[in-house]
Order: sequence, then C-alpha cells, then structure tokens
Amino acid sequence: MTLPFSLWWLFGAILLILVIASSIGYVLARRYGYQNATISNLNARINAWWVMTLVIVVAFLTGHIGSTILFFLISFAALRECLSLIYSRRGDYAVLVACFYIILPVQYYFVLTNWYGMFAIFIPVYAFLLLPILAGLSGDATRFLDRTAKIQWALMVSVFCISHVPFILNLELKNFDQNILLVIFLLAVVQASDVLQYVWGKLLGKHKIAPTLSPSKTVEGFVGGVLSATALAAALWWITPFSPWQAAMIGFLICLMGFAGGLVMSAVKRDFGVKDWGQMIKGHGGMMDRVDSICFAAPIFFHILRYYWT
Repeated sequence: MTLPFSLWWLFGAILLILVIASSIGYVLARRYGYQNATISNLNARINAWWVMTLVIVVAFLTGHIGSTILFFLISFAALRECLSLIYSRRGDYAVLVACFYIILPVQYYFVLTNWYGMFAIFIPVYAFLLLPILAGLSGDATRFLDRTAKIQWALMVSVFCISHVPFILNLELKNFDQNILLVIFLLAVVQASDVLQYVWGKLLGKHKIAPTLSPSKTVEGFVGGVLSATALAAALWWITPFSPWQAAMIGFLICLMGFAGGLVMSAVKRDFGVKDWGQMIKGHGGMMDRVDSICFAAPIFFHILRYYWT
C-alpha cells in the first residue's frame, strides 16, 4: 500500500513524541528512582504506547484489510473483557457463542464488503432480537432481563461502536481520497484529549467532576484537555477535508463525546466493582480502558463525515 506523504510526516511526528516521552521518563527515573510509583506508572504507559503505535502503523501499512483485522481484534478483546464481568448462567452459552462467533465476525464482514445498510442495522436490530430469543430458548428466567441487557450493551459498545472506525475507510468523500488520515485524526484527537485531561488535571485540578465515578477527572483537567485537543484538531486540518474552523468544531465535539464515553464506562466499572476492565496492556488496564472514549466518539465522527462530506 502506498501511503500519502503527509501520513509519513504524521508517523514521524508520533515517533519523535514517543522518543521525547521515553527520554523524559528515563531522566525522571534516574533522578527520582525507578521504584517511584508515579514514575514507574508513567514509563509503563509510555512503553505501552510504543507497542500500540507500532501495531497501528503495521495495520495501516497493510491497508483496508489490515486495519479491519486490527479493529476486529480490538473488538474481540474488548467484548471478552466486558462479558467476563457480566453475570451469566449455563443458559447463556448459546448467547455468548453467537456474540463471538456469529455477530462479531459478521459485523466486520459488512465493514470489509462496504455493506452499509446491514452494517448500520445488523447489531441494533437483528442481533438485539436474536440474543434474548436464544436466552429464552434456554428456559432460564433467573435475572433474565439483567443478563440479556448487559450482554446487548457489551456488544453495542465493544463491537458496533468500534467497528465505525474501520468503516471510515469505505466512505467516498468529496475531493478527498485519503480516508486513512481521517482515522488518524480521530484517534489522535480523542486520545490526546484523554492524555491532556490527565496532565491538566495533575497540574491544576482542584474541583472533581464526578468523584464517585472517576476520582481523577476534574473540571480544570476537562476544560484544559478538551481545549488543548481542540487546538490540536484545528492544527491537523490539513490532513482532512475540513477547514481549520470545521476541524476545530468537529474536534471539540468528538472530545466531548470521548469524555462522555470515559465517564459512562467508568460508571459501568463502578457498578461491577472493578478499577480496570482487565490487565491486557501493562500500565493501561484492559483494552476497553483504552478505547472507551473511542466507542462514543467514533460513531458521531463517522456520521458527520457521511452526512456532510459524501
């Protein structure tokens, strides 16, 4: 696959940022000690970002198929984490099999074949009807609604929402044919917002937004992170079909949705009584801990593109 020159510039910039971050982490560890919990956590997160960035670069180099496979695996890992926390019974066996071996691969088949009609309704309509039918056929009515609704919710966020990211590559946009840059824009802005909210919160944070749901989120961190990421979105307008002000507005919206996604998924974790969705990524928790903001931002970004730019 031949990547646009601008994308190589982006990859180079990301590599430079990671090198700088690793260098800072090394200096801090030498100065304050490798056993310092905060410094250790910081370096673990930087190392995890190295791994995730390299995986994403390899996927993009392999084109549409590689990118779709990457997000299929992300959805699989996120779905596994969600369902592992849900109370289930023997009667849910057929439901879980359908989630992993029918609904998940079929949804990504629609992504690969660019079948938008079925992509948009398969999970919210057909899968949502199929799952309670399978559960009902088991004859087990214990906490039936609770079990079924939670499995449907897990499928919605971990498969349906995430699958919107690779489907961006299928859109036929006006006067723009490098959709891979739009995927980079989405991921960079939303993830930068998460990181910058954390940084601003550590620097200036005093007022908690939702202390019972996410004690680390503050008003100062939210405002500083969202505004900083919005500025980043405006600065990246040149890799999109947007004007600078359009990039800023869209960036601001997906940052808000990303924040909302993180808050909602934190509430779900608190309901389950866990701190992280899993331990798949050292320093980052589980896969869902990394993509919770993407789950809410991706569908909104996708439909803005499809409605206004196709």
